[in-house]
Amino acid sequence: MSTVYNLYCDESCHLENDGQKAMVLGAVWCPDDKRAEIAKRLREIKQRHGLAADFEVKWTKVSSGQQAFYMDLVDYFFDDDDLHFRAVVVPDKTLLNHSDFGQSHDDWYYKMYFTLLKVVFEPCSQYRVYIDIKDTLGHEKVSKLHDVLCKNAYDFSRKMIQRVQRVHSHEVEQLQLADLLIGALSYLHRNLSGNAAKLVLIERIRERSGYKLTLNTMLREDKFNLMIWQSNGASRWQ
Repeated sequence: MSTVYNLYCDESCHLENDGQKAMVLGAVWCPDDKRAEIAKRLREIKQRHGLAADFEVKWTKVSSGQQAFYMDLVDYFFDDDDLHFRAVVVPDKTLLNHSDFGQSHDDWYYKMYFTLLKVVFEPCSQYRVYIDIKDTLGHEKVSKLHDVLCKNAYDFSRKMIQRVQRVHSHEVEQLQLADLLIGALSYLHRNLSGNAAKLVLIERIRERSGYKLTLNTMLREDKFNLMIWQSNGASRWQ
């Protein structure tokens, strides 16, 4: 029997003219039959640190006062063999020249989403993709994204990629974990340094992953997979 996986996707600084150079797309994924257990463990970590079970984890909330809590979340991710992460970092959106490729920023955005997820997809498994509800990714764009993913994966019957669905991040623990890991990469690649707790978290991710976070991991890295995308097609390897 094939395995069903849930992918929880989020993004940072993905708009074309948002004044931010670096963009990150990322996904946390786990087997569907482990979803409830993982969510329960994440809520327990919140409560252990005196937070409500429905407290929403967000990178923007990271502070020195709750540093130990966020460190525990990072450690839990690396300690749980059922949790995985993949991200694509675009270091400098200002170098993009869509007209040279006859595409819009939206077209390129869909391609980057497939670039993110194609390493995760296996033909013998099924996938359910959940995306944080944002004004910039409405129902029509989500439908188009599902079409693009299935077309590029030769999944014309949608047996492999069963759904692409918007969800509220405050209701989905794994999506909050994705926000935390993506936020760390975005902070690093935007060369920010004003929040000491965030820098400590980034260093913990470096230590636990064994990667620099500024270069590509191995393509088949299963736990913390990272691709630094270059507009000229070049790769930046660890």
